[in-house]
Amino acid sequence: MAASLGPLVGAIDQGTSSTRFLVFNAETAELLSHHQVEIKQEFPREGWVEQDPKEILNSVYECVEKTCEKMNELNINIANIRAIGVTNQRETTVVWDKTTGEPLYNAIVWLDLRTQSTVERLLKRIPGKNKTFSKFKTGLPLSTYFSAVKLRWLLDNVEEIKKAVEDGRALFGTIDSWLIWSLTGGKNGGIHCTDVTNASRTMLFNIHSLEWDPDLCKFFDIPMEILPTVRSSSEIYGVMDSGALTGVPISGCLGDQHAALVGQMCFQDGQAKNTYGTGCFLLCNTGQKSVFSEHGLITTIAYKMGRDKPAFYALEGSVAIAGAVVRWLRDNLGIAKSSEEVEKLAEDVGTSYGCYFVPAFSGLYAPYWEPSARGIICGLTQFTNKNHIAFAALEAVCFQTREILDAMNKDCGIPLSQLQVDGGMTNNKILMQLQSDILCIPVVKPSMTETTALGAAMAAGAAEGIEVWSLNPGDLTAVTCERFEPQINPEESEYRYARWKKAVMKSMGWETSGGPSNGK
Repeated sequence: MAASLGPLVGAIDQGTSSTRFLVFNAETAELLSHHQVEIKQEFPREGWVEQDPKEILNSVYECVEKTCEKMNELNINIANIRAIGVTNQRETTVVWDKTTGEPLYNAIVWLDLRTQSTVERLLKRIPGKNKTFSKFKTGLPLSTYFSAVKLRWLLDNVEEIKKAVEDGRALFGTIDSWLIWSLTGGKNGGIHCTDVTNASRTMLFNIHSLEWDPDLCKFFDIPMEILPTVRSSSEIYGVMDSGALTGVPISGCLGDQHAALVGQMCFQDGQAKNTYGTGCFLLCNTGQKSVFSEHGLITTIAYKMGRDKPAFYALEGSVAIAGAVVRWLRDNLGIAKSSEEVEKLAEDVGTSYGCYFVPAFSGLYAPYWEPSARGIICGLTQFTNKNHIAFAALEAVCFQTREILDAMNKDCGIPLSQLQVDGGMTNNKILMQLQSDILCIPVVKPSMTETTALGAAMAAGAAEGIEVWSLNPGDLTAVTCERFEPQINPEESEYRYARWKKAVMKSMGWETSGGPSNGK
C-alpha cells in the first residue's frame, strides 16, 4: 500500500545546463524525489550558443517518468501530485510550427552573441543611439541577452521561419511556452502562453500595462500573432496530456531567477537573493513599484501570484558566466574531470597568487553592459599553475557578485546586511566562504538549495483551484540555513577587489564588429 503524505506538487526546472523534475510535500516543503539530466549546448560558431528544443522537451519527459518510478520504489503514491509548476532558463528563444509541433530552428540560448550586429543595426534606428531607449517600458537595455533581438535574427536569417510566419504556422516562445504548449497537447490543442516574468525578458512587453507593446513590436518588426498569451505566474494554464502524470494541472510558471526569489521567500520589499547557476543573478524585491537603476541593473517583474493579484517588481543584477566558468575549465581546458575537482584544485592553493580571471565569454552584463568585452586571464607569472587559475575562476564569481551587490546597495540606499544564496554552485563551501570574504558580509544558504524548483512548486500549489500550498507568511515553514561569516580583513578584500576592477577594464573593447570573422 503506497503511503499517503497529503498533497504533493511537482516542479519542472529547465535550466541552461540541465533539466530536473522535483516533487515536494505541499505542507512541509520537503523535497521527496527528483531526477536530473544534463543538456547539451552546441556552439556552431564562435559566440553562438544553441540547444535542441526537442532534446529539452524529451529531457523533461525523461525526468518526469524517472522521478515517478523512484517515487513508486519509495512507496509514495504519485496520484497525490496535485499540480505542476514550470521554471526555466529565461530569454532563450524557440520558434516552432503549430501544425507539426516541430521546432523550425534550434533554440537560441540567452548567452548567444550572434545578434550583436542586429543590436547595432537597431541602435542606428534610435535617435541618439540610446541603448536605454526602451528602459522605461521594458526595464531592459538593448542587448544581445533578450529575446526580441534573437527573434529578429531568426526572422531575418531562417527561410523556414519566414515562410511559416507568412503561412500563419509559426509560434514564438521562451522555453516555458515551448514546454507548456508541448506538455498540454502540442499540435492537438496545446496552450500557447507565458507568464509575466518570462514576458518581461523579451523586450516586447510593457512591464506597467502588463501587455505586449505594439510600439516595441513595430520597432523590432515582430508580428504580434506569433506571441503567446501572457498570464499570471500562478493559475491553471492547462493539464498534462501524456505520461505518468496525465491529467495533472500545470498551474505555476516563473523564469528561474524569479522562482528562486519566491523559493527564498523574498516577498517583502528589500529582500534579495543571489542564485549561482550557469550565470549569477541577484534579485531584490521592490514591492508593487518598479524602480529604475542608475547603476546598470535592470528592472524586471518579480512575480504575479494570481490573475487578480498585483504584480511585484524587482531590481536585477545579471552576470552571464558563473558556473559556466567551471564547466569551461572542465570541458574546454580539461584541467579537471568534474566541478568538484576544480574546487579541490582551488582549495589546495587557497590563493590565486595575483592571477585574475575575467570570464567575459559573452561580453559583460551588469553593471557594464559592454558587449565588446572578452574573457581574459591576467597577472600570470612563471609561478602560476592550474590551481591558481581554478582559484581565480571561483574568485571571479565572487567579484562579479560584489559588483552587482554594490550597484544594488547604491540603487536601494539600504545596504544588504547579509546575502541569501542558492543554486548548484552553493554546495561549494570554498566558494561560499570566499564570497563572504569578498563581500565583507555573511552569506546565508538554505540547507535545501533547490529554491528555484521550490518557487515554481509554491506558485503551482497556491494557484486558484489547486490551493494546497499557503503563501501566508505565518504558514511558511522556517528554513534551516548554513551561515558563512567573513574571515579576512576588509583591507585585503578591498585591495583584491580593486585589482579585479583593473582586470575588468582590460577585458573591455576587445571585440570590434566588421573585422574578419574567426572560425567558419
